[in-house]
Amino acid sequence: MLLDATITEKSFGDKQLMRSVSVSVDKGEKVAIVGRNGAGKSTLFAVLSGQDNDFTGDITMRRGLQLVATAQEHHGLQDALVIPYILAGVPEYTALKQAIDELPLRMGDNLRLIDEYTQALERFSAKGFYDIEAQVEVSLRQFGLLSGEQQASELRLGELSGGQKRLVEVIKVIHADADLALLDEPTNHMDMEAKNRFLSWMKQSREAMLIVTHDRDVLHQVGRIIELRDNGTTVSYTGNYEQYLRQNMHTTNADMNDFEHKQRRIKTLKQKVLDYQRLKEKSRNPGTIQNFKRLELAARAELAELEELQKPSFWIDRDSVDQLDTERAQRYDRYKARNIRLATGAVAGSRRQLLTLDNVVLGRPAASGEVDPLFFPVSAELHEGQCLQLRGRNGAGKSTLLTKVFSLDGAADIELLEGSIALRPEVRVGVYYQEIQEQYLRQPLAQAIERLYIDRGLPISETKVRSLLHDYLFTQADHDQLLAQLSGGQKARFQLIAMLAGDPQLLVLDEPTNHLDLPSIEELELALARFMGAILFVSHDAYFAQYLQPQTVDIEPFV
Repeated sequence: MLLDATITEKSFGDKQLMRSVSVSVDKGEKVAIVGRNGAGKSTLFAVLSGQDNDFTGDITMRRGLQLVATAQEHHGLQDALVIPYILAGVPEYTALKQAIDELPLRMGDNLRLIDEYTQALERFSAKGFYDIEAQVEVSLRQFGLLSGEQQASELRLGELSGGQKRLVEVIKVIHADADLALLDEPTNHMDMEAKNRFLSWMKQSREAMLIVTHDRDVLHQVGRIIELRDNGTTVSYTGNYEQYLRQNMHTTNADMNDFEHKQRRIKTLKQKVLDYQRLKEKSRNPGTIQNFKRLELAARAELAELEELQKPSFWIDRDSVDQLDTERAQRYDRYKARNIRLATGAVAGSRRQLLTLDNVVLGRPAASGEVDPLFFPVSAELHEGQCLQLRGRNGAGKSTLLTKVFSLDGAADIELLEGSIALRPEVRVGVYYQEIQEQYLRQPLAQAIERLYIDRGLPISETKVRSLLHDYLFTQADHDQLLAQLSGGQKARFQLIAMLAGDPQLLVLDEPTNHLDLPSIEELELALARFMGAILFVSHDAYFAQYLQPQTVDIEPFV
């Protein structure tokens, strides 16, 4: 066993996130952690990686374990060079490099230091560290962080976006050659080529891995899935994503049986309490009175214990629900966990052409004043009822094209070098951004939603805001939280609210499944499948694209 953790209490403010959490990882094992947004996955990651020690429980690691974890924040590292930052996270590299550089300056004839130096050289060579800088540079290019003549030695963390910093963390883990790697949502913002490289590394690597993820492509590659539930407990499932779904269906059926049994027991106990009270009042014999009092107290104690238990979070994927018999399906419909409710509206079934791209080439002015093309000419048409996917590597220009076509923030800095863009002027467009617009981040959530509607000239009321917050699973405590302080999943739900405001006829989605949990991704897919307007999206989620069955347009970078 490399890692064995038991957490009996972990709270965030007044909310208890964990009360009975068990996580273990064996040598070479690939384990994923899933759970609903807000269940505490990122908090659990921080506990397991040693960043958060404010919990009750025990974490045991094998003696001498080499552990590497992706960092969640990079405060104060704006000027840090990327390659030294990656190498500093590789176990043993810094210590061995320091020994090799410094020992020759002071060892002289000291046999102990000479031996220490010799061992450091041998270990440095055995770990492949003489070539590691070149290998890291290759990875930076393969994952799309370097292009053309750009020098790896000059790349700084401050020049990278949040998604690119996440890629740096993944590259650090890949080159760490550790016993155990902890990764938090590693494939968010990866293009398909980078993701395929990551998945290939996952399959071939000898390292054990513990991965917080809802990426179904990643979940397909693991050997065990641990679900962190809303009631602060965990359930472990052997197998990959498909096996997890099958086991989850059976587990959920058993949990529903248990829940119904407890509900019946609660009803019985309430009646018993009343009965014992009446019998106690009617009795005249002190011994009989005492006996009924004892029975009443025992019933009340069991009742209190059962009523303290939280209702389990019942979720079964859509395909498994279709396999349930009528009785079980009806029961699941009664007890299933609340999910986000997406109102995508209904558009008349016309086939109007909404968007035309005719040999479009875009460019951005460089510091020299020259404007170089970003990609080869792109042509596409989008009609109502159609779904179109833009595909290409990170940095190829997919988001830049969306920004220009729909006149989003930053469109003024993008030049149309060739071709033409024709967007039907009266069409209502809803956009799902990768990043929340700056003007909303510093506002409390409820105010940000109100401001969003006002900025777009849409009617809004306090009742409407409360309804949206409820539909998108925000709690009362979330209402006054600054949007910037919410979790990635909560921010993603705000982005869905923003996209669907105003009953759009054309939806534009840029990596919409990043940060959403599995039930929310499924609800998004179902809502988009029902949508009768047009959809234009960028996503590197193979399951998501397969479900929507889009037409595709490839964006080829001009290099």
